Amino acid sequence: MIILVINAGSSSLKYQLIDMRDESVIAKGNCERIGIGGKIGHKTADGREYEADIDMPTHTDAFKCVEMVLTTGDAKVIDSMSEVAAVGHRIVQGGSIFSESVLVNDRVIDDIEGLSDLAPLHNPAHVEGIRACIDCLGTEVPQVVVFDTSFHQTMPQEAYLFALPYEYYEKYKIRRYGFHGTSHRFVSAQCIELLGKQPEGTKIITCHLGNGSSITAIKDGKCIDTSMGFTPLDGFMMGTRTGTLDPSVVTFIMEKENLSAKELSDLFNKKSGMLGISGVSSDNRDISAAEAEGNERAALAIKMQRYQIRKYIGQYIAVLGGVDAIVFTGGIGENVVDLRADVCDYFSYAGVSVDKEVNKAMSRGKQGEISTPDSLVKVFVIATNEELVIARDTKKIVEVL
Repeated sequence: MIILVINAGSSSLKYQLIDMRDESVIAKGNCERIGIGGKIGHKTADGREYEADIDMPTHTDAFKCVEMVLTTGDAKVIDSMSEVAAVGHRIVQGGSIFSESVLVNDRVIDDIEGLSDLAPLHNPAHVEGIRACIDCLGTEVPQVVVFDTSFHQTMPQEAYLFALPYEYYEKYKIRRYGFHGTSHRFVSAQCIELLGKQPEGTKIITCHLGNGSSITAIKDGKCIDTSMGFTPLDGFMMGTRTGTLDPSVVTFIMEKENLSAKELSDLFNKKSGMLGISGVSSDNRDISAAEAEGNERAALAIKMQRYQIRKYIGQYIAVLGGVDAIVFTGGIGENVVDLRADVCDYFSYAGVSVDKEVNKAMSRGKQGEISTPDSLVKVFVIATNEELVIARDTKKIVEVL
């Protein structure tokens, strides 16, 4: 079975074509600048590449470009789109409606669109991606939607509710939703397998660290708390996002700077975090290079980031009543060796011990255990694979049709 995985953004459409016989990636790529020009980059598993500027006014036009590069030219990998058995879509916000992946129908599309207020930059784009697939492939090719929020639907009320008047939860569904759920789900399952245990009885903390970052407490294989909240802005500082703020900071800046709600959102989401503190970049590599050259604000940004990560891990050790394993994943979690060492060294009081040489060797796609044999808490580096989770869920659902 061949499955096409789609991740549609407001002006982009990323894709992977996966052969589920061995779960190998046949080809992957990205359509960018949809609606404002258009560019596609495509790469096959055997190294063939295709890149071109192509006008893409809509997501349907972008999907037609995907169909074109998959089935024609020097970088083709299939003869026809009829070889695609199903399409799986990544959806950011499923609200309280979707606690698991589901088959697409008109009601599902309407529900996803109806949640656009909770994810105005993402859900409308996801709906565009679904409709683009229908336009190009018809309704006979089944489509499945997999939600970033669904893994976090097992949080208890005391974890997901905010201390606002309860009527705002009832009227507007304001609550903690959490994000990166597909990633946390994948790496926690991999961790349980590496521990050689069943999910029941396990206590795991997964750290998805990248330009967007979140940490999740997982008990018995289920999420019981996570750092991101109503939106991906909540939690600890990220590349350009503030993380958790005293709400009075919002009103104070609004009044002092005479900013609109949209301008504040832009400030907190796009101009803050590591970028805002360092004044250098939102990219950890750039900030680390600046720190090495003596840039004090870059050094401060790194200290703040690591302090806040340690704080969340500490909170979740308390929430879980202990921890069996800590997992690092994402672009930063998988590759920034000194961050992992710095964070884990702090928890030596809890029996966490990392093998420094093994940790140094664990980057650029390598993964495995980095804790010492006598560590009371296992520490793993596990490469996340959200596309594979989407493909697996899609396969499971369409096989019973």
